Amino acid sequence: MAMVELTLIGVRVELPANQPIVLLKEKTGDRFLPIWIGAFEATAIAFALQGIETARPMTHDLMKNIMDQLGITMKKVVICDLREGTFFADITMDYEGKPYKIDARPSDAIALAVRTGVSIYSDEHVLNEASVFIQTEDEDEIERFRDFLKDAKPEDFM
Repeated sequence: MAMVELTLIGVRVELPANQPIVLLKEKTGDRFLPIWIGAFEATAIAFALQGIETARPMTHDLMKNIMDQLGITMKKVVICDLREGTFFADITMDYEGKPYKIDARPSDAIALAVRTGVSIYSDEHVLNEASVFIQTEDEDEIERFRDFLKDAKPEDFM
């Protein structure tokens, strides 16, 4: 199955429902993949994107710290399926030379990907089913989204 590399555009709160959303874009194309996520995961992704360090490790920081201490290397994240409106993801890791594929919610997988610097991919069939085209000749909409993220506060995601 074909995989397409994605770029993480960011996280924002979709109004009027007040629902956090993560927006991904195919690296070499025009399709965007919006995924609605929980407030906690939105905060975790936004903090990592902005380089905010908390006094104590958040859950995703803890997971990264455990992986680092045990010598587990995260290789990639794949948004691998969409069933009945729910996205599924796999995290590929390497431990002692053996590859492991771990089932995960996309929001958790993305939060870890941001912390470890690994690439995020989508199976082609997921993009075919759930992606949208955002018509922006000069990238204005993406820039407004990024501007929102620069000024976003944790309470924006609560």
